[in-house]
Amino acid sequence: MTAAPVLDLSPGAGLVLDGAEWTVERREPHLGRVQLVRDDGTRERVTFRFLANHPQCRSSSRTSAEGADRGRQRKAAGDLKEGRLELTELRLAHLLEVATGFRSGDPLRPGLGEPKPEYDPATTTLTGRRLAKVEELAALDMHHAKLLGLGSVGYRTLIRWENARRRFGLAGCADDRWLRSSGGTRTASEEVREAVFAVREETKRMAKVSMRTKDRLIRQYVRETFGPEAKVPSYDTLRRLWQEWFGPGGARQRYIRSADLPEKDGHVLVHRPGQVVALDTTVLPVMVREGVFGDPVKMHLTLALDVCTHSLVAFRLTLVSDTSVDVAMVLRDVTMPLPMRADWGEELEWPYPGLPAAVVAEFAGHPVAGLPFFAPETVTTDHGSVYRNHHLVEVQRVLGCNVLPARVLRPTDKAAVERAFGVIRQLLFEHLVGYTGVDVADRGADPAADAVLTADQLEHLIATWIVGIWQKRKLGEFAPAWDPDGSHSPNSLFAASFAQTGFAMDIPSPELFYELLPAHYVRIDKRRGVKIRGLWYDDVDALGDYRGELSMRGGKHKGKWVIRRDPRDRRQVFFQDPVTHDWHPLPWTGMPQAGQMPAFGDARASDLIKKADAAGLKPKSDAELLPVLLELIGSLVPVSKWPTQMKKAQRMEHARETHQAQAAQADRPPAPAAPAAKPASAPAGQEERAAKVLSWPGRARQVQDAVAGERRRRREAVRPAPAPPPELGHSFRTRNVFVLPEDDLEEDRGGPDDAG
Repeated sequence: MTAAPVLDLSPGAGLVLDGAEWTVERREPHLGRVQLVRDDGTRERVTFRFLANHPQCRSSSRTSAEGADRGRQRKAAGDLKEGRLELTELRLAHLLEVATGFRSGDPLRPGLGEPKPEYDPATTTLTGRRLAKVEELAALDMHHAKLLGLGSVGYRTLIRWENARRRFGLAGCADDRWLRSSGGTRTASEEVREAVFAVREETKRMAKVSMRTKDRLIRQYVRETFGPEAKVPSYDTLRRLWQEWFGPGGARQRYIRSADLPEKDGHVLVHRPGQVVALDTTVLPVMVREGVFGDPVKMHLTLALDVCTHSLVAFRLTLVSDTSVDVAMVLRDVTMPLPMRADWGEELEWPYPGLPAAVVAEFAGHPVAGLPFFAPETVTTDHGSVYRNHHLVEVQRVLGCNVLPARVLRPTDKAAVERAFGVIRQLLFEHLVGYTGVDVADRGADPAADAVLTADQLEHLIATWIVGIWQKRKLGEFAPAWDPDGSHSPNSLFAASFAQTGFAMDIPSPELFYELLPAHYVRIDKRRGVKIRGLWYDDVDALGDYRGELSMRGGKHKGKWVIRRDPRDRRQVFFQDPVTHDWHPLPWTGMPQAGQMPAFGDARASDLIKKADAAGLKPKSDAELLPVLLELIGSLVPVSKWPTQMKKAQRMEHARETHQAQAAQADRPPAPAAPAAKPASAPAGQEERAAKVLSWPGRARQVQDAVAGERRRRREAVRPAPAPPPELGHSFRTRNVFVLPEDDLEEDRGGPDDAG
């Protein structure tokens, strides 16, 4: 057992009280007090009890015998290497035999022949037993005694071991060379220290160099600054010194420079779900078949990862690249529970204890899958343009979160989601047909020909994998701080948060979709409706009494109405009734009155307007723009020749528009059960103009029908239909058959009044 530390209160000894150093001037043991003095002459008289119970009282390292050990932790028996512990226990047995006469130190457990006559406490003194032990150890073979650590043991050595045993226990019996203080960098002089830091600042601005070059620069600095007589440690000492102060230095040079940038808010400790959500987009390393022409394409994968539980709370697949609307919909998916799919079993349903699945399903309106959902507080992104625009600023205001880009040259700010991309690639994407590898050098012979999965199939596969595998997978180095050696998964960490921080089940309404769309402030024309980015939209029932009227809005957009636009599908915009607060779609006025219109987005609408302006068209209505739009999307090409006549880039644009329209339709809240009334101007029996997404070849067939119908309507409007022929005998009923015709000759000669 280790003895408690004892304060040295002898005159002249130093004490440290609350960080201030005092010197013992006089001790009065009969009164139980001591007088202390400071360097400035201040004197204090305190009692022994006060010093013994003071939490900030210790002996000064200048006068204490333990001063050499100050700065490192107390040595223990566990610090001994293998083999040294047995030798230390042998030393302890000899010391216990000297003290008690028994090697075990317990008279109730005597060994064979114990106590020996020369070590019997009843007949010998402590000094005699120590002298007998010295003679016993001296009689050992010199080589054997050296191997056992018992060579050259004298009387004072036994006293020193005994004192160390009383202070440190078993570790006090060990040789000081066995527990030698590690490190040797504290011997660096001030000159060397200054040179090391000077070279550190210089090499941060330079390209990355080796430690040998840094060693030469340090020696050059010392020689030119302090003279050739100044001593510099060896290369190995400088290398250990550099690693101790600045780390191993394996990072990239620009990251080393960025690590010294000042931090605004310091380190953030993430301790609850939703506190920090990392968001990032990468190219999917799997070739898939797009749903329009069936061409092999690469898609983009956007992930939202909860940093606390490492749950993949949302994801989205997009063709070519994502937009701010796609990012807004990903954040919306984070806040909403994931519905169960048709082929998912009960093992994928909501599993978290403390909140039954029936309760969550009742609030959500559908069975909920086992994936966390919450309102994010902080969303960490990179510096892409889709994360830095006015639309996303409005999105974070609606959701009540903060979208913060990562610091410049600080990839560790969202290292969790970057690591997740690599783990998903190893656990899922590498097993799929059409995998492209990490880069071009690792790519297969023809991954495009190997692509068999469609975009919809891959989306369903990723969703199933996240709920069924990722959320149940055991975490390694991402274990929580409160249980670093425990076995945890994203699901178990999220369940543990119920007991620690609770769970606020706040499910937003489906109308959140409209509030996350870009807003336009316009006036409603009495005859034509609203104009959004060059296209007119109108609906007789939705706009109703608001035509030509000013809104009650004040401020910057005084008198204007708010219209929401989905950049992925420009066939319609959305208007909220200020009285009923219901959302109404306003279709594009250029849509055909019969059938459906192919999907097109912002990029296609901009090309449409530019081509019409270049052709000198000044249309009075959007109906005249329809042929131009249909020509742009390839409607003049026969269906059977689409894949061969169109270029791959053009097919990619069409596939992207169709995919975006499908995503927009999936994000849109379902229409009410009761069908809306048809416009009064629509003829009886005409189909309602629905913005339905069609796929190829239905898309191609529909486009061709729309062109034929539009051309037919134009011909009928320019040239009136011919009158039907008269019935037989019509001429006999319209005039008298007995009237004789006039003489043609008189008509030729003319009358007497004719001139000449």
